[in-house]
Amino acid sequence: MKPIRTILLAVITVGCVSAYTFAADWTHWRGPSFDGSSSEHKLPDDFSKTNNVKWVASLPGPSAATPIIWGDNIFLSSTDLRTKTLRAIALDRKSGRLLWNNEIAPGFNQDERSNHASPSPTTDGERAYFYYSTGDLVAFDFSGKQVWARNIQKDYGPFVYQWTYGSSPTLFDGKLFIQVLQRDVSVHGRGLKTEPNASYLLALDPKTGKELWRHARPTEAKLESREAYSTPIPYKGQLLIAGGDCLTAHDPRNGKELWRWCSFNTQNKTHMRLVPSPVAGSNIALVCAPQRYPLFAVNLAGKVDNSSLAWQSEGKELFSDTPTPLFYGGRFYVLNGDRKTLTRIEPATGKVEWTGDLGGMAKFESSPTGADGKIYFQNFRGDVYLVDAGEEFNLLRVIPMGDTDDNELRSTISVAQGNLFIRTGSKLYCVGK
Repeated sequence: MKPIRTILLAVITVGCVSAYTFAADWTHWRGPSFDGSSSEHKLPDDFSKTNNVKWVASLPGPSAATPIIWGDNIFLSSTDLRTKTLRAIALDRKSGRLLWNNEIAPGFNQDERSNHASPSPTTDGERAYFYYSTGDLVAFDFSGKQVWARNIQKDYGPFVYQWTYGSSPTLFDGKLFIQVLQRDVSVHGRGLKTEPNASYLLALDPKTGKELWRHARPTEAKLESREAYSTPIPYKGQLLIAGGDCLTAHDPRNGKELWRWCSFNTQNKTHMRLVPSPVAGSNIALVCAPQRYPLFAVNLAGKVDNSSLAWQSEGKELFSDTPTPLFYGGRFYVLNGDRKTLTRIEPATGKVEWTGDLGGMAKFESSPTGADGKIYFQNFRGDVYLVDAGEEFNLLRVIPMGDTDDNELRSTISVAQGNLFIRTGSKLYCVGK
């Protein structure tokens, strides 16, 4: 790792900071409950680039990583367009003031669709953990001092993916979890040449970065169908892992596989890479099969095996190839980024309670956030959508927050401390009443 250096980020204050104190933080890519939801309320529903914006921070480069918030600290993974480096950034939540901006490694991207700063950081309130598709994994204390660093590719072998690795780290049960579900044979010159590349779940000690255990995760999937860009999701003391044509649950104490459900790829196709993470609620785990295939709901009550399918979606309208669904207020919300629709589903039966047409031309690849009775998400251009989470579909507002050159925004909107945190290609907006 290169020595740490600090680069100034411009911060424009456009409003006063609220005097109210809110308890909720956003500590993981999918929020405090690992399902995209937050208990926050009294959030703004009427804003623009200047209205109800507390501050705007300029960022050095694009990233799909979601802002992570703990108290008065915001943590952001980022690229730097000027230096073509990867950055770990901390901002003051109340003002947007730069606290530190540390260089992690040289690099920007390896394909035209994404960059190396797609994984979101995470925090336990003592340290912030930054992870990049280069394999660089670094822990900082809240002052920006490096606590430990390692590179997962150097320690366990190169990532073997058609595109760019993008799984985010998960903090749970006092451990830091890293998921690598990849091809067993090399692709584009990446991968081991003399032995198969293993897929695995890795647990590290957050204090030191040392390995606690590494558990291999085998699969019968072939070629690209072995690849998953999903993230481990805790649910009722287990870790849910989706990819390689299967959903598995693992014991966080040792990685042992507790059960396995297969398969959403009954025809054994070789191009079924998986992007969405699983989401669970009301004892149902929802898995989004790729390539416009159905949703599959696995019943988690009692023993789970291949007979535990509760329901699957019908027809060709309801699917999600990229956004991870939301569980909020006892319902699943599925954002179809290709057809530009949002669907509310009853978990136990799969009953579609409504499907709403979002309109517009731009695709959606960010995942929806639920809070204050509303659903928040943005499209490629940075148009932020607010949808009522209630009994009927009601598109409340579409608010343009992106810049003219934004055309592939993927960052999920964070909710914390009474504010929305909206990341565009070059800015972070703190929106609040």
